[in-house]
Amino acid sequence: MLSVKVKLTMKFWLSKYALTQGIIEVVAEYCGEKTNMIRVIDDAYNGCYQGEGINWHRTKEDALKRAEELRVRKIEFHRKQIEKLESLDFSN
Repeated sequence: MLSVKVKLTMKFWLSKYALTQGIIEVVAEYCGEKTNMIRVIDDAYNGCYQGEGINWHRTKEDALKRAEELRVRKIEFHRKQIEKLESLDFSN
């Protein structure tokens, strides 16, 4: 008997590039709980992505939440940088 292994492909959403390219919908294979990875079958984003809830998501809503977290953190980082620059004094 011939044994054929079938890979299940599903839609996932990448938030890894949310601040530069937006949230990206991809078709990928889920690699399993042990690895917490997906393997994307898309020419533009081909490769493996690790970190469910961080770099990839099962729902668009979860990806949107993560993108918003990243946006808020980046804004706060730049606010602190601006405050630091504004407080510089070169008159000494």
